[in-house]
Amino acid sequence: MDITSLIIFLAVGALAGWLAGNIMKGRGFGVVGNIVVGVVGAVLGGVVFGLFGITTGGLLGAIVMATIGAVLLLYLISTIKKA
Repeated sequence: MDITSLIIFLAVGALAGWLAGNIMKGRGFGVVGNIVVGVVGAVLGGVVFGLFGITTGGLLGAIVMATIGAVLLLYLISTIKKA
């Protein structure tokens, strides 16, 4: 992975974290926390989509996949915190 790909990955993760924080209102972790959740959610989204055999293409597909992964991660974290 070159530096350009890494920067794009981090930017997509940051955007996904911000979107997931807005979607899951009240379940976010602040700006920095949501960025971290977005990056981890991007990886989680890739794994989940891969398990279902779903492929995404382009930047928009990556943002959607990362956002879904980040929302899933925020939901799992909030469920664990309640228990």
